[in-house]
Amino acid sequence: MAESDPAPVALVCGMAEGFGVALCRALAAAGYDVLGLSRTRRVEAQAERAAASNGRAYRHLICDLTDESDVARTLAPEAARVGVVVYNAHVLLMAPFLETEPDAFARLWAVGCAGAASVARALLPAMTARGAGTLIFSGATASCRAGARTAAFGSAKFALRGLSQALAREFGPRGIHVAHVVLDGLIDEPQSERRFAERTSQRMAPDAVADAYVALIRQPRNAWTHELDLRPFDERF
Repeated sequence: MAESDPAPVALVCGMAEGFGVALCRALAAAGYDVLGLSRTRRVEAQAERAAASNGRAYRHLICDLTDESDVARTLAPEAARVGVVVYNAHVLLMAPFLETEPDAFARLWAVGCAGAASVARALLPAMTARGAGTLIFSGATASCRAGARTAAFGSAKFALRGLSQALAREFGPRGIHVAHVVLDGLIDEPQSERRFAERTSQRMAPDAVADAYVALIRQPRNAWTHELDLRPFDERF
């Protein structure tokens, strides 16, 4: 790439403290300018510092991932430069099925799977035109094994895994690397501390998980991984 060429751009959907900021730092270290996308600007300053620490730019986009028209409108000006997408948005709800309101159930699906489809729909045309790009979808233990009290979350994560498999088979031959990462354990971040204060196992370091994502992005196209599972050493599986 010539010095005058703009840096490639990586988009992190569902930018948040902890892992989201670690991703921003790792992507910047890998040479990407970073776009963060969320409904608020709460972590914009943290992410900007993380990117700047590795000499790269950061911009934050405000978008409602449950609104496909908002997604299309927000991402249309960015599509020509976005080469990497990490879809990390989700809503965690643990509740008995009969106590889960239909609206709450639908929202988990809207954020966890339909939003991913909207982002892919907005960016895949430009990626396929270039014949290159990477889409990484963040899954969870529930992507493969839903438990009691996770009917909404587990079914949405199952659907996201199915979407990633379908896109990998359809767009892989067109040069697009689609990967699904099963995060089988807790990441050591403020959200985990608030939701699960008691430590029942070693938690995954955000920077280590982010490094694994960058390794996926760097894979040559003759040796692509579609699904990667990450867990702490003492996690039962």
